[in-house]
Parts: sequence; C-alpha cells; structure tokens
Amino acid sequence: MTTSPPPNHSLTKSEPQANEKDEPLREDIRLLGRLLGDVLRAQEGEAVYDVVETIRQTAVRFRRESDTAAGAALDELLGRLTREETISVVRAFSYFSHLANIAEDQHHNRRTRSHALLGSVPRQGSIAFALLRLKAAGISTGTLQSFFKTALIAPVLTAHPTEVQRKSILDAERAIAVLLAERDLPLTPRERAHNEELLLAQIATLWQTRMLRSSKLTVADEIENALSYYRITFLSELPGLYDDIAHEMAGLDDSASSTVSALPPFLQMGSWIGGDRDGNPNVNAATMQHALTRQSTTILEFYLDQVHALGAELSVSTMLVGVTPELEALAEASPDKSLHRIDEPYRRALIGVYARLAATARELGAGDILRKEVGSAAPYLDAQGFRNDLQVVVDSLTSHHGAPLIKPRLALLRRAADIFGFHLATLDLRQSSDVHERVLGELFRCAGVDQDYAARTEAEKVALLQSELARPRLLHSPWIDYSEETNSELGVFHAAREIRKRYGERAIRNYIISHTETVSDLLEVLLLQKETGLLRGQWDKPEAGSGTPALRSELMVIPLFETIPDLRRAAPIMEELIALPAIRAMIHARGDLQEVMLGYSDSNKDGGFLTSNWELYRAETELVQVFDRAGVRLRLFHGRGGTVGRGGGPSHEAILAQPAGTVNGQIRLTEQGETIASKFSNPEIGRRNLELLVAATVEASLMPASADGEEVQRLREFEAVMEKLSARAYAAYRNLVYETPGFTDYFFAATPIAEIAELNIGSRPASRKASRRIEDLRAIPWGFSWGQCRLLLPGWYGFGSAVGEWLEEPAAASTNATGDQRHQRLGTLQAMLREWPFFATLLSNMDMVLSKTDLAVASRFAGLVEDEALRVTIFRRIVGEHSRTIACLELITGSEERLAGNPLLARSIKNRFAYLDPLNHLQVELIRRNRATAAASEPVDERVHRGIHLSINGVAAGLRNTG
Repeated sequence: MTTSPPPNHSLTKSEPQANEKDEPLREDIRLLGRLLGDVLRAQEGEAVYDVVETIRQTAVRFRRESDTAAGAALDELLGRLTREETISVVRAFSYFSHLANIAEDQHHNRRTRSHALLGSVPRQGSIAFALLRLKAAGISTGTLQSFFKTALIAPVLTAHPTEVQRKSILDAERAIAVLLAERDLPLTPRERAHNEELLLAQIATLWQTRMLRSSKLTVADEIENALSYYRITFLSELPGLYDDIAHEMAGLDDSASSTVSALPPFLQMGSWIGGDRDGNPNVNAATMQHALTRQSTTILEFYLDQVHALGAELSVSTMLVGVTPELEALAEASPDKSLHRIDEPYRRALIGVYARLAATARELGAGDILRKEVGSAAPYLDAQGFRNDLQVVVDSLTSHHGAPLIKPRLALLRRAADIFGFHLATLDLRQSSDVHERVLGELFRCAGVDQDYAARTEAEKVALLQSELARPRLLHSPWIDYSEETNSELGVFHAAREIRKRYGERAIRNYIISHTETVSDLLEVLLLQKETGLLRGQWDKPEAGSGTPALRSELMVIPLFETIPDLRRAAPIMEELIALPAIRAMIHARGDLQEVMLGYSDSNKDGGFLTSNWELYRAETELVQVFDRAGVRLRLFHGRGGTVGRGGGPSHEAILAQPAGTVNGQIRLTEQGETIASKFSNPEIGRRNLELLVAATVEASLMPASADGEEVQRLREFEAVMEKLSARAYAAYRNLVYETPGFTDYFFAATPIAEIAELNIGSRPASRKASRRIEDLRAIPWGFSWGQCRLLLPGWYGFGSAVGEWLEEPAAASTNATGDQRHQRLGTLQAMLREWPFFATLLSNMDMVLSKTDLAVASRFAGLVEDEALRVTIFRRIVGEHSRTIACLELITGSEERLAGNPLLARSIKNRFAYLDPLNHLQVELIRRNRATAAASEPVDERVHRGIHLSINGVAAGLRNTG
C-alpha cells in the first residue's frame, strides 16, 4: 500500500535471492499496493495511511526479533486505535492480501504462457507430459482411447463454513485480474495510463464494497455462489481442455487423429450444494429441486447465448455451397420463415434450435428468457436431442468444405452439451446413518414390523432389512401421520426420482451415507429407495429372468468412512456387503463398479495428521484387495478439504501418491472452502488445475506398476515403518487433544473458533451438537481455527514425537538404542522420502504447513487464555512438539530451509507475512476487546465484531488453502 515514490516497504524491495523471473510479480504487487495506498489516502486520510504503515513496520520488527519490546510496542499501537481506525486498518491489510493473490495468479499464468512459447519439454503435470511418459512406457493411443471410454474424473464442489468470500468481491477481483493481465500486452503510454486508471477505479470499488455478508447465507445463496464459477471457468474451460487432450493424443499418433476428437465425457462436474443434508437442517427436497432448476437454467442460458452467436457467425449461403438433407430438414422445421434468410439454412436451423432450447428452459423451470425467440417450438425431450441437432450442423459443414467453421465455437458447444447435458452437474445426496436408522425405526414401528429396530444387533438388523427388501409390499402408508423428519427424508427420495425423470439420470445418481459403521447402514438406504420407487426388481431373485427385471437401484449407495475406527472397518464392511447375492447382482448391473468415499477431515480430527494419512492409505490398499477378489472395480471418492490437515495440498501429487490399483480411471474428489476460489475464480488457473487432475489420473491409472520383487519387498518394509510411526503419532495427538485436562478450554480461548461460528459464511452450523466437546465440533471449523491463529496444528502435530521416539527406541534384541541403529533407521526414512511417493507427498505437505506456522504470532493468541497455568502448560507442549517436528523433518530432508524444493512457493509465503502478521495482531486485540465486553455484560460493539470478521477474511485469503 504505497504511493509514488514508494516508501521503504518490505514488499517493494528487490530480493537479491529471488529469481529474476519473478520481477514482473514484484512489479504487479508494487503497482497494486501503490494504488491501494492511493485509495486509502483519498478515502480515509493521510493519518490512517501512516497508522497502517507504522503497524506493518512494527509487525515486521516483531517477526524478526520476537522480543518483548516489539510485542509491547505492538500492544500499545493497537490499543490506541479507535474503533473506526481499527476497521480501516483491518480492511487495508485484508484487501492487500486479496490483491497479492491476484498478482500471484497472474504471474502463474504468465509463467505458464512463457513456458509454452519457448516450445520446450512439456511442463510436469501437463497432459502433454503425462502422455509422453505413457508413450515411453509403451502405452498406445488405442489404450488411451479405451481408458477414456470407461473413465470418470469428477471434481465435486461443496459448500462448507469456511468460504468467506462474497460474490461481489469475487466479481471485482476478477475485473482487476483481467486488467492486470492486459498490462502484459504491448500498450501505448496512453493505453497503459488508461489501464491504471481502470485499476484504480476497481480498487476503489473494492474499498467501497462491503466485504462481509450482512445476513446468514442460505442454501440458495450457496448454490448461486457455486454457479458463478461455472460462468467464469467451467463452461468454457472444460470443453477447451477436452480439445487440448484430443490435440495431444493426435500428436502422439497421426493415424488416430480422426478418432481422437470423439472423446466421451469422462471429466464431469459434481455438486453437494442443495443435496448434502448431513448436519444441515436447511437442506431438503425443496433445495434439491431449486439446485437443479438453477443448474439447468445456468447451462441452458449458456447454450442459448452460444447458439445465438453461432447463428450470427454461420452466414453460409446455399447460393455458394450445398448442405446435407438433414440440415435442410432442420432448417425447414425452424419457425424462422424470413425471406431474407431463405438461402441461409444454417441460420434458420440454429434459430429453430434456439427456439427449442428456449422452450426447454421454460419447461425445466427457467424464468424469463432474455433474448426472445423468433417463434414457438417444441421443447427437447432430453439433452441428446439437442446434441443430435448440433451433430447435424457439424456433419453438414464437414461434408461441404465447412470444417474450419466448426472449430471456433460449434465444436466446443457440442462438447459442452456432452459434458453438461441439461443438468450441468451431478447433485449428490448425503445424510448421516443415524437419521436413516430413526426413519426406518418409525416405519417399522408404525407398520407393526418391529417396535425397537435400533435395539437390534447388527446381525438381526441385516436379516430384517433383507427380509423387508424381499417383500413386495411397502412399509409406508399414506394414512399414517409420520414425524417431520421421516416425511422430510422420504420427500428427498421422492424428489430424487422426479429430478432424474425431468433432468436425466446423470442429474442425481449417488447417495452418500455419512458415519457408515456397519453393513446395515447401507442396506437401510436401499430399503428407503424401495419405499420410494428407486429400487426395481426382486431382492430374492436379483438376476434377470423371464418377466423379471434385474435388481437395480437408481442411486448408487456409497459408504463414507470418516473416523480412524471407521477406516479400519472399511474393507471388512465392503467385503461383507459385496458377498450378499442381491448386492453383487446390483453392482454387476451397473458395470461391476462400486464407489467408496473416504473422509480426510474427521479422520484427521480423530487421529491426527500422520495417522489419518496412513489409515487412509491402508484402507485404500485393503479395499483394492477386497474388490479385486470380488471382480468389482473400485472408484474412490476423496473427501479432501483445503487444509493439509483435511487432505488438502496439491491434487496432482496426491493422486500420483495413491496406492497401486486405487485410481484405475475412476476418481472423484471434493473441492471445498477457499480452494474453490483460489483454483477456479481465474479461467486460466482453473483450466490448469483441471488439467493437473486429468494428467495425474491418466498417469496413475496407466503407468505400469513395478513388478520387481525387491521393490515390492522394499515397499512392505516402508509400510511396516509407517505403521510404527502412526501408532506413536496417534498416541501423541490423542494425548494432547482428547486426554489433556483443560485442552478444550484452551482451544476455545486461544483460537477464534467462537467468532468463526458467528460469521455469515455458510448455511451449515459449525458444530453438530450444541456443546463444546471437540468430538462434536465439525472438522472444518476445527482446522480453520488453527489456521487463523497460525499454529495449523492439524497439519503436523505428532510427527516429531513419532519419528523421534522411533529413532531412539531400542531394538528388540538390545536394551538401548545404538548410534548405528539410529543411523540405519534415519537412512530408512530418507529412502522412504526418495523412493515412496506417499511419504514424499506427506512430508511435502507438512513442509508447506510448517512454512505458514508462526509460533510468535501463535503466542499472542495463547495470551487470550486467562488461566495462566493452562496457557503455559499447553502452549509449551505445542512448542515442544513443533521443535521436534522441525528437527525430524530437517533430519530426513537434509535441509534446514522450509520449502527448499519449491522456492517460488517459499517466496510467496514469505511475502505474505508483511500483511498477514498485522492482521493476526489486530485480530488478537479485537478478540480481547470483544471478550472483555462480554465478560462485563456490556452491549456488543458491532464495530469490534465486524473488525474480527474482517480479519478472519483477510487471514483466510492470505493463507489461501485454509478451508
């Protein structure tokens, strides 16, 4: 936040160790900081600007010296701020963090384009790089085409209470990103000055736009927020990525170029928003209907715009070139009878397509169509009819010298129709297993079948459920008054059936069961499907016969294994389930495919970072073995969050680090929190992230696994070491979080968890129950809170104790650990880092977390704990474990620098401290004021509340992957 000439600002100084390639990034940050400084001066005055600079400089001194004098100076500075000054200062640092993110994204795009222009070896993570590796391994283009025919890769957008960005802010930031990108073009001095004027205007708009929501977000709001990313990125970039893949595959094998373009829709979008009922009472049948209506309206509006533009572009005249009979028939069916276009059949045909799309949009619930159609036409029965009409246009152009006219718009529109249909994205349904148990318990009781279903043993439940599934009659009666919960849950299943009829089978096809602990949890949902017409066929005669259809459930029942005990039971539960003849027949009917979801968030909160990662790995390998024995293909759905503690980190590396046999062209994964905005609010960044996902899945699925016996044995040794490390890390983590007296009080005092719960950032409550128990707190705000106080404890705690104890533990044959043994064990860990992608990725993610961790800042949050003995005891334990973790990581990697292998990210994180630290210090001061007011039973000061929430927003934006 500087103005010309810039003051002595840490972010505007040249860093001699920084690569010269980063100079444009530094220039962009200087520019945006200067313009923000100009806005701050103009709107708030010179005095406020000076306060901002003084706080920044003092925070930098505190970081460098970590002494009591700098801390006292900060306390005095912040304590003197008026309420109005505090809001302005917090907003200034928060907006600078947002602007720095924009500059970094632009620099990432700049470097990607620069790499492409050089025409050098494809960058790692690109489709081209993955395909070249596969070709070198002997994988043919034909094998790739067969792979894509059966593959499914699906990012699934979710709404969780850590997404703190308002859509208005995202729109303004998008405009700034576009203007910043323009500055890389050759501009005249006047054009460059005009660009800067527009940037100043947009930053001023940001300053005058309310950063926080004034009311609690509704499910409908969350749906609209998610749809904005489709308009910005997915609608254009997904079809374009398919084109890139086809191009790269054709380049590998010229003989296959004519067939490569017909890639099936293997990369599709999913959503939980409007269908995820677990712990959210605001989601029901009505939100499902609303979600599909808005999704359908969004994609149909896109089709309408594209078809209109295409009609304007295809001015082809039959006076100059012919058309196919099918195109002529399509033109004749059009309501357009204008004599001016009598020789322009493509335009007439597309006017007819537009009219049918408009009628379809109205039929599927859209409101007013902005551009009125020429005349009336019948709606499409389904998306296939629309695709068929587009194909008629493609075929006619292809056969009459019009192939070049297909590429600019029509090819991508046809591809979009394949990907998005009329539903846009598959809406998943999710509910907790205990809700299903209650609903069926009531149905059984009212039907006179069983008076206390919940009290039955698991074996009794399975027997009863199978018995009921085999009976033709229903449990539900329209003449009985059921509870609101039962009516609501049955309403969801009925709505799912209607939505599938209206929008197509891809609109809803998955039902996820949270807290899956037994086989009966899965059978319960099948019985509820039977009650609502979603399960067809006979349970006791599952195979198709004369007059008997094969047993088929319209919604795939997907278990979600979340806690450490659940993950350990995952393989046995699935083995027992698949062994049921009716279940095996249903799986066969859907192509011998079954999905399993694994939860990263709750397993981390339950067992800590290292144990969570290890138990997920073990569960995956055990599931592969179970599914292989049963002849069933496994699709894993990874419930990853934004933070490393919730499974976050680079998706590309995470997929490549998956155990052998767990990908196989089938993968779904959640995109949550700030990661949605950071990955997909910029089209180029979004396309790159989608490409990374596809490239990693293709490579992990098709790259031949090593059959070398020595390597397999080496892997088994590594896994045995991880088992030992996990047990020690689990004990250390559980001892701190669940067994230390007063830890819950420490957590609620030393983090802004209570303040986060008050933010209007999601429709879902922060806790499952009205309690302060860690067990009841949702894993998402748990991780979010530790990020805000800069400890990021879920991303590393327990690692130091585990490694340190194992290195020093005596061998079984001796009474003490020798130096040779310690050296040998350290060598094993270093070999694991070099040779085992799982362990390398685990350490890389932890390294990133530790680079963002700041004990000095965290100590100021610890100061919020009034019980001095409790504060000292617990913070000292955390500091000790942090020291052990750093020491062990440095021993294994051989580097004392954080992110030594990723200097660009290291510099990026270091540059953020200049505005992150002041925000944290301000947050502590504001929380202290707010809690003092509450303790004195004084009226709540809304300005202090607002300042806290603004600081939470700014820190989240600065840390980026905190959701």
